Amino acid sequence: MRTPSRTRVDSVPLALLLWGALMLLGASLLTTGCESRSQVNPSPSSAEMPDQEVSDFVLSETDQGKLEWKLYARSAATFQARNTVVAHSVRVDFYDANGKRSSTLTAREGELNQVQRDMLARGNVVLQTAEGTRMSTDHLRFLNKTQRIVTDAFVRVERAGDVLTGVGFESDPQLRHFEFKKQVNAVVRTKSGGLLESRGDGK
Repeated sequence: MRTPSRTRVDSVPLALLLWGALMLLGASLLTTGCESRSQVNPSPSSAEMPDQEVSDFVLSETDQGKLEWKLYARSAATFQARNTVVAHSVRVDFYDANGKRSSTLTAREGELNQVQRDMLARGNVVLQTAEGTRMSTDHLRFLNKTQRIVTDAFVRVERAGDVLTGVGFESDPQLRHFEFKKQVNAVVRTKSGGLLESRGDGK
């Protein structure tokens, strides 16, 4: 009975030494791991910060005194280094030569180049004209100089009961003259109320 007791007593210092060594090794590994993470993760100060943030943002574009479009956003942030305004909950009203609103574009967010005044709209993008034509897509660009709307995404156009879909799209803001690039599908309602469907890979 005494021999096992001596064995247990004699082994205590060795166990403590091993435990201490393991604790030091663990602390060393933990410190090394923390240092690695701090080197990989970017510093919050390195993130791009806007020069200005505003609520209820409004911006308009005129040509020789005639209003061409007016942009509204719930909030907007200006980045002077890249001449960009990033806006959220966007609405853009387009106007015709007579000053009447001809169509309205809505999107979850948008980016406006402050020099060219080109716009990129993203997220649930819908363009609704005063004449009743509706276009929807995931994203599109408005080219201010040429007054054209372009996208390489899937597009759906609804007009007077007809539905046209395709990939790639170009149009004026009033959707009076538009074309699809490929994978075109048209469902046309006849005068008698029937539906005709056609598919193609062109305009």
